[in-house]
Amino acid sequence: MAPVIIEQATAGSRRLAPNSEWARVALAFLATAGLFYVNIMPALVEGLIEGLGFSNREAGLVGSANIYGAAIGALVAVFLVKHIRWRRAALMLLLTLIVLDLVSMLVKLPLVMVGLRLLHGCVGGLLVGIGFAVIARTLAPDRTFGYLLTVQFGLGGFGVMLLPPLVPVYGTSVLFLALIVFNLATLAMLPFLDDYPVAVRSADAPPPAAIRWPPLLAVLFALFLFQAANMGLYAFIIGMGKHYGLGMGFISPTLGAAAWVGIIGSMLVVVMATRYGRRWPLFLGMSLTIVGTALLHWSDQPWAFLLANCGVGITWAFVIPYLLGMCAHFDPVGQMASLGGFASKMGLASGPLLAAMFLGDNRYDLVINAAVIALVVCTVVTMRPAALLDRSA
Repeated sequence: MAPVIIEQATAGSRRLAPNSEWARVALAFLATAGLFYVNIMPALVEGLIEGLGFSNREAGLVGSANIYGAAIGALVAVFLVKHIRWRRAALMLLLTLIVLDLVSMLVKLPLVMVGLRLLHGCVGGLLVGIGFAVIARTLAPDRTFGYLLTVQFGLGGFGVMLLPPLVPVYGTSVLFLALIVFNLATLAMLPFLDDYPVAVRSADAPPPAAIRWPPLLAVLFALFLFQAANMGLYAFIIGMGKHYGLGMGFISPTLGAAAWVGIIGSMLVVVMATRYGRRWPLFLGMSLTIVGTALLHWSDQPWAFLLANCGVGITWAFVIPYLLGMCAHFDPVGQMASLGGFASKMGLASGPLLAAMFLGDNRYDLVINAAVIALVVCTVVTMRPAALLDRSA
């Protein structure tokens, strides 16, 4: 990692240089804080089932409500990012998230939990949308999104490994406490970030290029499909492992290792950026995701479960920064990046909901097949927009 670069801010405080590597890490925390529960979703779903006695459908609905709320918040952010003081807004939103997580520790009823987490999601989604918009104002936002996935997969790995065994001992409160700790860490970083103002066009500057809506909409649809396919399986991956005869002593370390190995994918984006374009890296990453997902059909074999999760962990962390970066390249203000965040969250929310509906009496084979089909469509849809951006680079 490059040395930390500090510059004197106009307000008299010392802040990280806006495009330094450490600033990108801090921005990654900011854009993760409102949605970190997604990275520990298997622990959250399993914790609600084991700790509070929720059914598969109830636990999946809680997770989906949380992310649907985030999608609503991200959509609101699309229209607000140009008009608000993002630092003050982030401070208020982080404090609100902490309060909502504290209240969640006291809730025992599924319907109440669904409503509370829906509200939590709205607040968190607004925070993530603001974070995405700020990231879009940096140089090479693809790299910053790479750091974003590194933070998510790295700390998410600890979560899915350490939290499930703690739920029987300390209850579901430990899940929400983990979210509070992450938000407090983000609060501590907030003062060191630069202002990242919206770029102001001079009077004699040429007008900005018009947004090419057809390829942008294709990327947004691909984001939705990719996230839905992966999260639909990931939310119930612990139950899948148990269904195929694997024990928690194998499942939890496997998921933790898969998240950590996934960092390889996000760091590849940081190193490669767009040096090799976008089309072929995306084609390779998505194709390997399809293979890894199909391999879950043989989850009764420990090696297949391990290989599938680690492989998809890498490709998931590799593909998403490129897709989000493609959205950001359409608009330097950051509105399209926020819209990309909305599409991403809609996919993350819809995946567990649809999987819970398909799952029925442990029909994991049906869920796997649906995910493979969605990933194939996603790959086809992505190729043309990626080629267009490669030609215009």
